[in-house]
Amino acid sequence: MALFVPTVAAAQPVTLPRTILFIGNSFTQGEHSPVRNWHAGTVTDLNGAGYGGVPALFKEFTEEAGLRYAVSLETQGGQSLAFHYDQRRHLFDRAWDVVVLQEYSTLDRERPGDPARYIRSVGALTDLFRARNPAVRVNLMATWSRADQTYLPGGHWYGRGIAAMADDLRAAADRARRTHPAVSGIIPVGQAWLRAFAAGIADPNPYDGVSYGQANFWTYDQYHASAAGYYLEALLVFGRVTGVDPRTLGRTERAADELGLSPDLAASLQLVAREQLERG
Repeated sequence: MALFVPTVAAAQPVTLPRTILFIGNSFTQGEHSPVRNWHAGTVTDLNGAGYGGVPALFKEFTEEAGLRYAVSLETQGGQSLAFHYDQRRHLFDRAWDVVVLQEYSTLDRERPGDPARYIRSVGALTDLFRARNPAVRVNLMATWSRADQTYLPGGHWYGRGIAAMADDLRAAADRARRTHPAVSGIIPVGQAWLRAFAAGIADPNPYDGVSYGQANFWTYDQYHASAAGYYLEALLVFGRVTGVDPRTLGRTERAADELGLSPDLAASLQLVAREQLERG
C-alpha cells in the first residue's frame, strides 16, 4: 500500500515595496494648502508630525499605477538640507531605494542664491545614503520661482522676471549633480511651472490678478504652492522616480478630484509634467 506523502509547495518569493524617502521643508509638506495633511495615514512621517503632503500624492499616484512603494518623509518647515543632515540624520540613516532631496527655497537664507552650502549638503547626504545602499537613487528637486521674491521690491530676484529664480535653482541643482556624480537625477519642478505659464495653463503674476481660466500656482502668501502647484510637483516626482508617463493617470485621477482640481486642469498638468521630464 503506497503511502501518501503531502508535498510542500515551493515558497513564493515575496516582492517587497520599494522604499522612498523625502527630505525637505514646507515645499515638501504641502504647507498652506489642502495637500499638507492629505492622506497622511498612507505615508510614514519620521518626525511624527502627521504630514501627508507631496509624498502622499506620490503614494496615491503609485497605487493608481499598480506600483508598490513604501513612502517616508522627514521634513521641517523653513530649514535647509544642512539642518536635516546635522540634526535629523539619526532618523533616516538606513538603506533606502530612492531619496528625494529638497533644499530651502532660496538655497541659503542668509545669502539668497548662493549654492555653496546646498552643494556641500547634497554631497554629505548622498555619501550617507550610499554607505547604506550603494544602489540608492538620489534625486534633487529644483523648486519654483517665488512670486514674492520676484515681484516685490526687496526680493532677491526682483525685476528679473518670473523665470530667473527657477533657472537659478535649476542651475544650482545641475552644479550639485556635476560635483557629486552619484546623484541620479534632477526633478525639474520650477521648469515645469515655467512651462505651464508659457502654455497659459497658470498665471505667472498673482499680484496683478489671476486671469480667467488660468490656475494660480501660489497660495495666499505668494511663496508656497497652491494645491495645483503641489500637484504638479508630485507629478514630476512620480514621473522621474517611476519612469511612468504621468498622462497615464488620466483626467479622472483621484487625488486631483479630491483636491478640487478640474479634470481639464489635471490633464493639462499631467501633460506639462510629461513634456518637462522629456526635456530634462
